[in-house]
Order: sequence, then structure tokens, then C-alpha cells
Amino acid sequence: MDIRVKATKFKMTGATSDYLEARLRPLERHLGAAADTARCEVEINKAGGDKQQSDHMWRAEVHIIVPGQKSIYAKNHAASVNAAIDDVKSEVERQIRKVTKTSQTARKKAGAKVKRMLRG
Repeated sequence: MDIRVKATKFKMTGATSDYLEARLRPLERHLGAAADTARCEVEINKAGGDKQQSDHMWRAEVHIIVPGQKSIYAKNHAASVNAAIDDVKSEVERQIRKVTKTSQTARKKAGAKVKRMLRG
């Protein structure tokens, strides 16, 4: 999976970059064979300091694009950059599982239908 990171309003440190990489690499196993062609675009930024967002200063966005499949998008605000990364990772993982489960269910239903047709 090709991971592209964009940092806005702060300088990305090596520790944050390593943490992000460690959190996003396990998503490849959920993508299966599509992981080779998938592109993951990540944007991490610090909020503008509004009073409404004072508790949630960090924002993380992940957009996973797999050719021929529905793209996956999630974003989250949190108090720390690591918390924002963790929260957005769990949301993306949930969405990937949902898409995978839907396609598996469709294949099972199609197989059962073919089997019923063959039985007559």
C-alpha cells in the first residue's frame, strides 16, 4: 500500500511518522490482494485554535483508494496527534471490515442461488 502523508500547520517528527506507519501498515492484511494497488492518503493538521476546538486540537484524515472498489474515508479530531491517528485508524478498519463482509455475503448468496438452481 502506498502511503502519502500531508502535514499542515506543524512539522512532522520522525516519531509521529513512525507511529503513523506502524498504525496504518496492519490495514494491508484487511485489504487482501488489493493492498498492492491501494493508495492511502493521510492528512494530519493542527486546528486553528478556535475556542470550540480547544480540547480537540489535532485532526487526522485517511482516504484509502483502491482501483475498482469503493474508496474509504474517515476523519477525527482528538486532543493529541497519536489519539487522532488511533481513532481514525479504528474507523477505517471498521469500514474495511464492513465492505469485506458485504462482498463475502454477496458471494455466499450467489453461490447458494447457483446451488439451488442446479438441484432443480
